[in-house]
Amino acid sequence: MPNSCPLNFERVDSNVSRLSALFVASLVILYLFSSNVYILIFLALDFIIKLFLNKEFSPISMLSKQIKSLFRMKEKFADGGAKRLAGMFGLLFVFLLIIAHFLNAPFISLVVAAIFLSCSLLDLFFSYCIGCKIYFIIKRVYPAFMS
Repeated sequence: MPNSCPLNFERVDSNVSRLSALFVASLVILYLFSSNVYILIFLALDFIIKLFLNKEFSPISMLSKQIKSLFRMKEKFADGGAKRLAGMFGLLFVFLLIIAHFLNAPFISLVVAAIFLSCSLLDLFFSYCIGCKIYFIIKRVYPAFMS
C-alpha cells in the first residue's frame, strides 16, 4: 500500500498543514522562551477545534489558508486520515507540555518540546510527517483503524 493512496478518502492540502506546522512550531518555541502556559492552552484549543469540531474555525488553519492564498501556493494533497492522526499526536504533545508546566518539570517540558518540534519541523522543511508514517504502519496491521 503506497503512502500516496487515499486511505480514508479524505484529502487535505499538505501546504496548509505545513504552514500550520510552522505556526505550531513557532508557538512552541515562544512557549519555551516565555513559559506562558496560555500559548499552550491556545494550541490545545486550536487542535481540539481542528480535530473534533470544524477545522474551518481553527485560527491556525484559517491563517495558514490565507497565507497560502497570499503567496498563490498550489494545492498539494495528502491523506486526511494520516494528517488527522498526526494532529492527535500534536494534541497529545501539547497536553503533555501543559501537564509538565503545571508540575513545574522544565526538563520534561524540554524533552517533550524537542520531540514535538522535531516532528513539526520535519513536516515543515522536508514534508516528512512522522504521524503519517505511523498511520500507514497501523493501517497495514489494522486496516479498520480510524475508519
